[in-house]
Amino acid sequence: MSETAALPSHATPWRRRLPLLPALIFTIVLTQVPFLMSLFYSLTNWRINPPTPREFIGVENYTGLLDNQQFVDAAWVSVKMTASSVLLALLFGTLLALLLDRKFLGQGLIRTLIITPFLIMPVVAGLIWSNQMFSSSFGVLNWLVEQAGFGPTEFVSRYPLASIVTVLVWQWTPFMMLIMLAGLQSQPSDVLEAARVDGATSWGIFRQLTLPHLRRYMELGMLLGTIYLIQVFDHILVMTGGGPGSTNLPFFVYRRSIGGGWLFGLASAFSIVVVVASIVIATFALRVLSNLLEGEEAA
Repeated sequence: MSETAALPSHATPWRRRLPLLPALIFTIVLTQVPFLMSLFYSLTNWRINPPTPREFIGVENYTGLLDNQQFVDAAWVSVKMTASSVLLALLFGTLLALLLDRKFLGQGLIRTLIITPFLIMPVVAGLIWSNQMFSSSFGVLNWLVEQAGFGPTEFVSRYPLASIVTVLVWQWTPFMMLIMLAGLQSQPSDVLEAARVDGATSWGIFRQLTLPHLRRYMELGMLLGTIYLIQVFDHILVMTGGGPGSTNLPFFVYRRSIGGGWLFGLASAFSIVVVVASIVIATFALRVLSNLLEGEEAA
């Protein structure tokens, strides 16, 4: 009799998971200990410049969140920035996926070129757009504006939120395209062929078959995009420096802590709110992903 067979049935799963225990412990220590420390700091009044002793004040930092107009403004900017970026990236990504879901010469090269923006570091993307695209002196967009007979425009200072959203959409459209392309290529070819034989038009096939099939992929792309884009910081730092109309919640937390505010207790409360919101969104994302995988297994 083998050693595994001699073990009780309830002990076998734990024996298999035992080699993963060190990695699990390391992950818990690395992620949860800082979170618990931030949670403790959020219940205190702690300022380090000038240095002051930590004073436990309970949930006072949380009760005044909605009364803090700057926090409300930053939350509203986060909502607008995240929602517009995700929806536009999803729209353009779906259009690109529809164009690429066919055989043509140079297909691999075109797909690689389209994916390139997603591989660029956020800081580099922000610098490229602010200095080479939006610049009023030598930016590409201002050159086009001048060719049309208009004067130069400082896009970043006049339209800070729209400028940041433009860069985010440019970077995240390839991500959405990959998800939508995977959805398109998972469609049953026999169903599409039967619809064409029955005389269905291309628009009718897309509206009645393709779009319902892509719904779960769209939900997944929106939720994953929201999880990442709600944490945008680099683009704001290098493009606007957190100027009026461009400060979201992560940048607001930075401003209240190591960015010059030094109010670590209050900043920790703000960060906890952002983390909780991200966890809620991530939970929905995992449920959608689970349903998507279950649907693929059933198919």
